[in-house]
Amino acid sequence: MRRTGTSLAAVALAAVLGSGAVTAAPAQARDGRPSWGAENCVAGTCHFDVAPGTYDVRVRLGGDAASRTAISGETRRALLPETAVEAGERVTRSFTVDVRTPEGEPAGADGSPGLDLVVGGAAPALADIRVTPAHRARQVFLVGDSTVCDQPGEPYTGWGQRLPRYLRAGVSVANHADSGESTVSYLADPRMWDTVRPLIRPGDLVLVQLAHNDKTTDEATYRANLETLVDRTRAEGGRPVLVTPIVRRWFNADGTLDNGTALLVNGLGVDHPAVVRSVAAERRVPLIDLTARTKALVESLGVERSKALYLTDEKRDNTHTSEYGATVYAELVRDALVDLRLVPAGRVRP
Repeated sequence: MRRTGTSLAAVALAAVLGSGAVTAAPAQARDGRPSWGAENCVAGTCHFDVAPGTYDVRVRLGGDAASRTAISGETRRALLPETAVEAGERVTRSFTVDVRTPEGEPAGADGSPGLDLVVGGAAPALADIRVTPAHRARQVFLVGDSTVCDQPGEPYTGWGQRLPRYLRAGVSVANHADSGESTVSYLADPRMWDTVRPLIRPGDLVLVQLAHNDKTTDEATYRANLETLVDRTRAEGGRPVLVTPIVRRWFNADGTLDNGTALLVNGLGVDHPAVVRSVAAERRVPLIDLTARTKALVESLGVERSKALYLTDEKRDNTHTSEYGATVYAELVRDALVDLRLVPAGRVRP
């Protein structure tokens, strides 16, 4: 539902978010196209009737009292981390967001049309918001499974769902990961790779993390599928990045994860991380060894403390991450993107 009516919106927003001022009417972007403002916000939710595409969002945060404001949107995506502002002060923050249909998983529900943003945080205060088309944004496409995707319902959260909070304006995350996908199904289903491919522009990154569901895929097929994704990304001018899968929280008696279940070795003996590393080396593709990074972290935390990363207590699930775990793992991906010089350090958030 479109939310209009400046005076009512201003009153409702002020009531929920505090004393931040709201603007009276939309401004105009430099190219003459409309810029949507805070009159589109009601009761902590801002709705913008925009077509699928990439948009820059600029917010001014703060009010008469000290505040802490975060922004999320669409299918539970974290877009701006909680930002503290002193009483009486204002700060401006910007990010770039991908708007698409379906708005979450490719095989999921369409969701609501346009762009929906939610203003949250411990003490939220939104003074102004502007949404304009992004003309120079670089896309980071995510090809993956349920450990990566925009999960529709709590407590499940994919690391790709939390990655946008670590990126500044000019870089957006287009998360096309989908629950239950393997390298085989992702290439076969027209809602998956066939949808991603025409969206890739020269210089865009395509991060591929597929392994958890390749349980019956033999090594030759798994390798060939990864190579196909690499070759087809390059054919569109994109930059493929291979990502080894996050570990399962499956400890040995000695406190290590040195076993096939934890390290994603399937029933045919296919060592998925090893194959990913091999293809990356042979095809000279940047590699994010998320298996190694998550293994080191989980082992360092130990049996009890590592439970918070997964849904061990909530769902007896040692494969899928909690919101906290997804946030921590997204931070590992951010660090790797900077280490590999795939995203400039100035384009990421701490």
